[in-house]
Amino acid sequence: MLKGLIGKKIGMTQVFDEQGVAQPVTIIEAGPCFVTQVRNPEKDGYAAIQLGFGEAHPKRLTAGELGHLNSKGLVPLRYLREFRSKEPANVGDKLTVEVFAVGDRVDVVGTSKGKGFAGGVKRHHFAGGKKTHGQSDRHRAPGSRSSGTTPGRVYKGSRGAGHMGNDRVTVQALKIVMIDAERNLLGVKGAVPGGKGGLVLIKEARKQ
Repeated sequence: MLKGLIGKKIGMTQVFDEQGVAQPVTIIEAGPCFVTQVRNPEKDGYAAIQLGFGEAHPKRLTAGELGHLNSKGLVPLRYLREFRSKEPANVGDKLTVEVFAVGDRVDVVGTSKGKGFAGGVKRHHFAGGKKTHGQSDRHRAPGSRSSGTTPGRVYKGSRGAGHMGNDRVTVQALKIVMIDAERNLLGVKGAVPGGKGGLVLIKEARKQ
């Protein structure tokens, strides 16, 4: 069975292990998810399973999304995401937090918090200018961008000020420390990208 779920970040808390040490834990409402499509190499060129999460009012979905789900006899689902997998699955299968076990390692994919336009010091950890010798306004300046006649321009991809955050981020090999099957809750040790209520994908860790 596919070891993957779609969920929502609830927030962070702490739990105590057997030695009484506090462990930082992120709580995720994971699933239940439904298999909405199975892709195979013969027809699609690759193997994957599409999952749906979060029942929604039909008006919240596009006509294409509704048709895709109605043709398979499924309820309207707000989020559809694909997981690369060769595991056998059937459309309509229900996946819950019970696909994982305490102690499993998972990769969590989310969208980091957007921080708007940020300077080079905040965005890329530039050192800034010297704090001495009469310097007045160069403390957080980026410094030289390039050289004069050659190349006489700034190379593409150079780090500088710009839009920070709101990126797809993957945190690898987080340990599952808690599972609450009744409330569809998953507790993973450590931090997860994004703010409260953000959508996350939970996959079996690639690096065990």
